[in-house]
Amino acid sequence: MTTFDVPRPTTAAPTADHVAEPSGLFTYSSQVDSWVVRTVKPVRYEIRLCDDLFEPSRTDLLEAGSGGPAAPGTRPRRFVVVDARVDLLHGDRIRSYLDHHDIDHHLCVVRADESVKSFETAAHIVREIDAFGIARRREPVIVIGGGVLMDIVGLVGSLYRRGTPFVRVPTTLIGLVDAGVGAKTGVNFNGHKNRLGTYFPADLTLLDRRFLTTLDRRHLSNGLAEILKIGLIKDRGLFELLEQQGPLLLEEKLQGLSGAGELAAAEVLRRAIHGMLEELQPNLWETELERVVDYGHTFSPTVEMRALPELLHGEAVCVDMALTTVLGERRGLVSVAERERVLAVMASLGLPSWNDLLTGEILDAALRDTVRHRDGQQRLPLPVGIGSALFVNDVTAHELAAAVDVLRALHGAGDRR
Repeated sequence: MTTFDVPRPTTAAPTADHVAEPSGLFTYSSQVDSWVVRTVKPVRYEIRLCDDLFEPSRTDLLEAGSGGPAAPGTRPRRFVVVDARVDLLHGDRIRSYLDHHDIDHHLCVVRADESVKSFETAAHIVREIDAFGIARRREPVIVIGGGVLMDIVGLVGSLYRRGTPFVRVPTTLIGLVDAGVGAKTGVNFNGHKNRLGTYFPADLTLLDRRFLTTLDRRHLSNGLAEILKIGLIKDRGLFELLEQQGPLLLEEKLQGLSGAGELAAAEVLRRAIHGMLEELQPNLWETELERVVDYGHTFSPTVEMRALPELLHGEAVCVDMALTTVLGERRGLVSVAERERVLAVMASLGLPSWNDLLTGEILDAALRDTVRHRDGQQRLPLPVGIGSALFVNDVTAHELAAAVDVLRALHGAGDRR
């Protein structure tokens, strides 16, 4: 019988915070009948702030992920997925930009909201990609829209020919600070939020806050909820900026129409994006399940899906944060004054902190689903004051019901959004 002389693997001695995982092909017997493959795939992606992305002189969008120039004698080609509302508002400018640069392009216009965040919508986009045809190594798909559309197209990119690069252009505030900066993709399935998904970051995300000029106030508030999340669990200075300048940011749509507004908008966006990336970068694949950025995302997925189309994503997150702020207060982690400040900022940002779906049945179901998702434990982030958090695994149905009663009493029957 043939055997192979294969060196046994060696590992570095573990340190306090690291165990070496050598790359290579290893076998564990002289008769080779079992193999272990270890390899590392580097991940690199960029998020770039830019103004007026579709001004003709800018080429950020066309250089991104191209992998080199088009073949001699051919025009560069791009497949572009655009949210239907964005197309109505900005479609002429997008087409003029692509024509100006002589790009052979196809715009796939898609209605995108939670009700159609589905595998069927993803399949529709794939069929249009097939019809257009792309050289995936040098013709990245471009997606221009909000978080829902970026999640769908990210899933398409991860699946199409086992991986097709894509470029994100968020057009909503929640896209700029949350959905546009991470690596997760997904669609809703079987009544559950993001039940199907992958980890597949865009090669480049281009953040142009001028798109926010066409957002209504509610959708701006929706994005501010995810910014508030970062302030509440890791950046007290960001919370205080929202407390002081939140109404001005809403009024000016983060466009910096005044000196104070420009300083506040630039600082809030940078702190929110940087804070999110600080949490994501070392744990991109979520191998560590205690994630402070899950704050506001324990009960909200279930509440959001049950409420459709009543609640936007950030609104559901804010209701969750209001509830867990009260939980924190009842445990002595948050003072009465801090809880009052938190709820006051939510109100000043136009965000709800109550919804009638905060019932025992729904919250119990949400917590059970979260425990399954977090590998058998609650791993529930609770605020510690303002700007810090800890994780707990012992929240009970009785404790939840008591917190709901407190939150309901704080709002009264006439103030339930």
